[in-house]
Amino acid sequence: MQADNKNANKSEEETIIDSIAARESQKSAEQKAQDKEKCEQYVKNGLKRDVTVQFLFERLLQLGCRPPENLIRCVDCGTKPIAGGFGVVEEIDITDETKKSSSQKANSSCTQTQEEINKLIAKQNDGNAKLKLLPDIFLCQQNIQNETHARESMAHELIHAIDMCRTKMDPINNCIHMACTEIRAENLAGECHWVRELQRGRMGTNFVGHGAECVKRRAIRSVKANPNCAEKAAEYVDAAFDRCFKDTFPFDRHPNLR
Repeated sequence: MQADNKNANKSEEETIIDSIAARESQKSAEQKAQDKEKCEQYVKNGLKRDVTVQFLFERLLQLGCRPPENLIRCVDCGTKPIAGGFGVVEEIDITDETKKSSSQKANSSCTQTQEEINKLIAKQNDGNAKLKLLPDIFLCQQNIQNETHARESMAHELIHAIDMCRTKMDPINNCIHMACTEIRAENLAGECHWVRELQRGRMGTNFVGHGAECVKRRAIRSVKANPNCAEKAAEYVDAAFDRCFKDTFPFDRHPNLR
């Protein structure tokens, strides 16, 4: 009975993390290498064959932002319940003695823990550092389910890259900026298509307006990951929603309607 109560009190995310941990603990080194190989093949296929991924990558170049080599990488994300992510936080230390700044790149991508990010943000809030987000896209090799899932994840992160390129976006410090780019990425990458929601068991019978509900729900979850924005994540998403949900750049219309 106690065990049942404990499981009942777990959040959905905690349950997913436990499931990933159990699954990964049973994998051999060879199986993990196979995960990486499969993920890397998905990335290659996306860049060579998928019209949406190709379009977004080409648009990034047309905007004048040349991505670094190996922009999209497959990494081991441990028990993080995510398909991928964008950006690595770079710390610029500021010392009163020298009045100079020195750049220090933190652990890349998925190897940056939430605790490390929280510490960097706290350091900035105390006036001891400045932070900026560097372009970096990673896919979590153990969580990518299939090629469609990989394509959607790549498109999601490339939309973030485009937003960083075309605007002076500061998602670390400006919660409206973060909310907007998350709304756009969730809306345009296909992750809230009704088929995907049906697979997640979230569709129910309410088809009308469910796409917007999905985008809002997932955007709030992403914004909560930023300690600067976590407390009022829903408010930030609500404030940015109408304008950013309608913004389909760089598409001339929503990709699902093309």
